[in-house]
Amino acid sequence: MALDAAAPVRLHPLHALLLAFPVGFFPAALAADITYLNSAEMQWSNFASWAITGALIVGAPALAWSVLRALPGKARGRWIVPLLLAVAWAAGLLNAFGHSRDAWSSVGTTGLLLSVVSTVAILAAGWLAFAAPVRGGLAR
Repeated sequence: MALDAAAPVRLHPLHALLLAFPVGFFPAALAADITYLNSAEMQWSNFASWAITGALIVGAPALAWSVLRALPGKARGRWIVPLLLAVAWAAGLLNAFGHSRDAWSSVGTTGLLLSVVSTVAILAAGWLAFAAPVRGGLAR
């Protein structure tokens, strides 16, 4: 049975592993930002900064893999996951720059908004990437 070229396929296991880290780290950073805003304990800002950094480091290869995977296909919808990953990564990078400031000014409204954007984008990308149906057997 031949694979339909337009049909989405499951993630490669290594790509899934790479994608799992930012899917966990960006929401953790959002939770730490919210906790910092409610407690003013500077260690929460540090934790958010490290979580964002981890998401960016592991998210870059996941983004590159998604782009390379979407290149050969002309089917609509193949670019939504790379686009969501790019939005999450860009928002996370801007957020990392904001968190590099003094802890008292690092989170604020802009930092919290960037955390929300990166979290929503990465959760949507993860949902769509992991929910792709398999047609024809094994994943590519």
